[in-house]
Amino acid sequence: MEGDKPTVGSDEILRKLKPRLIEMMIGEPDFLLTHSDSLGLLTREEYTNIKSIQKPSEKLRDIFDTVIGKGSSESNTLLRRMQEEEFQETFPKLEFLKTTHIGTTTTEKCGTKRPQPMPTEEPPLKQTCTNTVVSEKQLMLVAAKMRRHWKQFGRMALIIKTTKLEQIVDDNPNNVVEQVFAMLRVWKMRERSEATPKRLHTLLSEGDWALDPEDIDFLLNDS
Repeated sequence: MEGDKPTVGSDEILRKLKPRLIEMMIGEPDFLLTHSDSLGLLTREEYTNIKSIQKPSEKLRDIFDTVIGKGSSESNTLLRRMQEEEFQETFPKLEFLKTTHIGTTTTEKCGTKRPQPMPTEEPPLKQTCTNTVVSEKQLMLVAAKMRRHWKQFGRMALIIKTTKLEQIVDDNPNNVVEQVFAMLRVWKMRERSEATPKRLHTLLSEGDWALDPEDIDFLLNDS
């Protein structure tokens, strides 16, 4: 119909935003890599190959190019994640994604292509002030306190598979704090709106891994 605008796929939108996103996220490319992996956007081989890249801009470029190459659905998934609170905390300049109309994506299965608008509202992670999702800063503070039994805590309390814990160790060799932090982020990304400071405090207060109450009271005071 004359005058109608063609639907722009999320892969094209991500391609256009790529230079700007790389510039904004240049300081911590592994953050994007971890999220892309947790969303299932990368194969194990793709993850390993990109992880080995030393130059931040090239690492970010390859993440975006890999996701873009997989189509609009995968690109849409990554764009949605970048609208969420965790990304906004780590990369404040990405705030423009909250108010920018990112566009639409298409469903490419079963022979049907149906436009699906990408929401520009606040993501589900942001609930009420009494149900705030645990922040990156809080996770790092916990990681600095937990040195013993952290793998047991991950397996039994956070329900993270041993293979995932082993991967975390491989990705962060000789740095227990970073290993614990990465484990807590895996839990946060999986639990999303349920990953509250209060819930984490409860998990950290039980079992052989229990931390000193004074070390984790900030989870209740800051929430």
